Amino acid sequence: MTSEVLRKILVAGAAVAALSVVACKGPANNTDAATASAEAAASDASAAASSAMAASSAASDAAMAASSAADSASAAASAAMPANK
Repeated sequence: MTSEVLRKILVAGAAVAALSVVACKGPANNTDAATASAEAAASDASAAASSAMAASSAASDAAMAASSAADSASAAASAAMPANK
């Protein structure tokens, strides 16, 4: 869970940094290029965030499957143990 939050913060920070760099260049003769660059950076950040969320979802699914398998193994081990008489 912590790595998921850190990834999101990193992606958001990269997007803010990219937009800040474009904004701080001052008035440019070609504002269309600056706007396109900022939009591309935002799009890249959005794609990275989506990838991070998909990876997080896959990791969560894997953890749930592992937990279920552990529960099944525990139940099987309990059933296989001879009863104390």
